Amino acid sequence: MATEIEPQRTAVARDSNIGLSRQGLTPRGEMHWNLLAPDLFKAAARRDEGEFADMGPFVAVTTPHTGRSPNDKFVVKESSSEKDVDWGKINQPISPEKYQRLLSDLRNYLNDSPELFVEDLYCGADPAYRLSVRYVSPNAWHMAFVRNMFIRPDQRDLAAFDPNFTVLHAPEFQADPSRHGTRSGTFIVLNLAERTILIGGTRYAGELKKAMFTVMNYLLPKQDVLSMHCSANVGKAGDVCLFFGLSGTGKTTLSTEPNRGLIGDDEHGWSEDGVFNFEGGCYAKVINLSPETEPDIYRTTQMFGTVLENVVLDQVTKKVKFGDQSITENTRASYPLNYIRNHVEGGRGGHPRNVVFLTADAFGVLPPIAKLTPEQAMYYFLSGYTAKVAGTERGVKEPQPTFSACFGAAFLVWHPTKYAKMLGNLLSAHRANVWLINTGWSGGPYGTGKRMKLAHTRAMVHAALAGDLDSVKTDTDPVFGLAIPAEIKGVPNKVLNPRDTWPDAAAYDAQARKLARMFRENFEQFGSVDSATKNAGPKG
Repeated sequence: MATEIEPQRTAVARDSNIGLSRQGLTPRGEMHWNLLAPDLFKAAARRDEGEFADMGPFVAVTTPHTGRSPNDKFVVKESSSEKDVDWGKINQPISPEKYQRLLSDLRNYLNDSPELFVEDLYCGADPAYRLSVRYVSPNAWHMAFVRNMFIRPDQRDLAAFDPNFTVLHAPEFQADPSRHGTRSGTFIVLNLAERTILIGGTRYAGELKKAMFTVMNYLLPKQDVLSMHCSANVGKAGDVCLFFGLSGTGKTTLSTEPNRGLIGDDEHGWSEDGVFNFEGGCYAKVINLSPETEPDIYRTTQMFGTVLENVVLDQVTKKVKFGDQSITENTRASYPLNYIRNHVEGGRGGHPRNVVFLTADAFGVLPPIAKLTPEQAMYYFLSGYTAKVAGTERGVKEPQPTFSACFGAAFLVWHPTKYAKMLGNLLSAHRANVWLINTGWSGGPYGTGKRMKLAHTRAMVHAALAGDLDSVKTDTDPVFGLAIPAEIKGVPNKVLNPRDTWPDAAAYDAQARKLARMFRENFEQFGSVDSATKNAGPKG
């Protein structure tokens, strides 16, 4: 009588006693459980998933997807969460029937894969709120990525690791829209009831990270914990600062500061005990990275264990050409948090004393720094403004405004006002200062003005966090109503008032009124917001 042959296993000492049956998987190929970085990269090289750069980082190319696919993200519409979800373009519904069909086909695909890699990880540095997440993928480098990005359990905890969330990942598997209810072959599908995420049809690793952030954005508010798209650091006196902002505004750069401890660079929770990182690593943009301007981040790109996404290598020296955008402008580095020398062990801090909203205003009209009133803080948090430049598209010369509620609309599950109300209550309870900082353009819009100098921005942040601006004289911007400091040590006074930096004041006024109108039009979607918040926006 024939006996069933067990799949070959490697790294047995790192197996979980709880196998893949809960995930509905019965793999027929070789399984690799909780491999360490050297073995994952060895497997990735053997499988020809990428190549090594000079000094040891692993380089992967994810074309044709070099960024997230927000139009391909779905949430299963089921009874336990249906009334909570803010349905629409961001949270697109998919039926339980279509989900089950996709899940079944994906399981069959994974079961037939020659190899599967499993990584058991934690999401959330505070044990009271963390999730135990199991990632399953046919690709070794993607598992090296999540091992960088999330919190790695101790070796002694792996045998009893009991996952309460599962991510099934198959980058080469294409969905069938007519059969599975997707928009294309790419899919990111969240089932909040079954605590499962399905990701396929894209090699872009950021989906693996942001899908779990979306989950935390749903679960934590149910426990009265605010989930936030922000970085966080802490001074020697224990003063915590949060940096909210969309991609490219400087969250990672400004929070990675030699004189302050880095709690985390992207995703955090704020509970009654303080703030905590969701992750165990960083995911930094590295386009035009240099050792002079960002030495700590640059250092990580010269280390084995770092994953570099979509960077271009010099094929002779194998050095990274950081200025090369031929694959994408969205080049990335993923590295463990402890690669930053002044990281905070444990990923936790107290209640913030300062909160910074970052914007890269390509219209060139917002001040480089302004202190916000509580009402303005709610207005600008809900607005979540930044601006993207036109790039290489011919005939488009103007910046494109981007309004992303709570500086992370793509990852919200509840209505944005729920997160804003929670933030407002926390800011009030802990008397935190709120600052708006523009890391964008000065002296004119993109194409005419110049990007704000990083040295000036850092000087402003240092002054704000040190309390040097608490009693400084301020001027009120007539259009946006923002309180602009009249002077800051290390920053030319002319830079502080954006109108003074433009050669044509009338052109500035027209541009300011134009952006103000965009703010007001965007804010109309929040019709139920109280009048004090609504009136805290621009008037021009």
